[in-house]
Amino acid sequence: MRELTENDVLEIMKHYGNEPQQLIAVLLDIQAASGRNYVDQKWAALVSDALDLSLSKIYDVLTFYAMFSIKPRGKYVIEICQSTPCHFTGAEEVVKWFEAAAGIKTGETSVDGRITLSRTSCLGACDIGPAVKIGDEVFGGLTEEKAKALVERCRAGEAL
Repeated sequence: MRELTENDVLEIMKHYGNEPQQLIAVLLDIQAASGRNYVDQKWAALVSDALDLSLSKIYDVLTFYAMFSIKPRGKYVIEICQSTPCHFTGAEEVVKWFEAAAGIKTGETSVDGRITLSRTSCLGACDIGPAVKIGDEVFGGLTEEKAKALVERCRAGEAL
């Protein structure tokens, strides 16, 4: 994947009319375009200047919402729900399955840059918990075999 450029970031902001009210959408698109699922410091500064918002406002958003990261992450971010319903239906066991399958601990990124494991707040999938989210897809009714299969699909770059 090619490196994100200043022109790319300016185009993203232009797509949203350079409107400060579109900050979250702009940052989400920048994060997606980064190739590493994060908003680099230089792009946060560019957004600050271009939208005439303080850099602290940009970082308030980037650090408040769980969907954002200011550190590089894997192509596939596997978010394991840590809500109370998921906890009581076995989320800790699910964490162990994913850590074993991916060969990393929660909060880490695989050496190949493919997978990051993280915990997240409620995914709104209590009926199928414990649940995980990978990209825009939510998976529930998890077993150790399903966890391994999901990790292998991420490693292979397959559609989920």
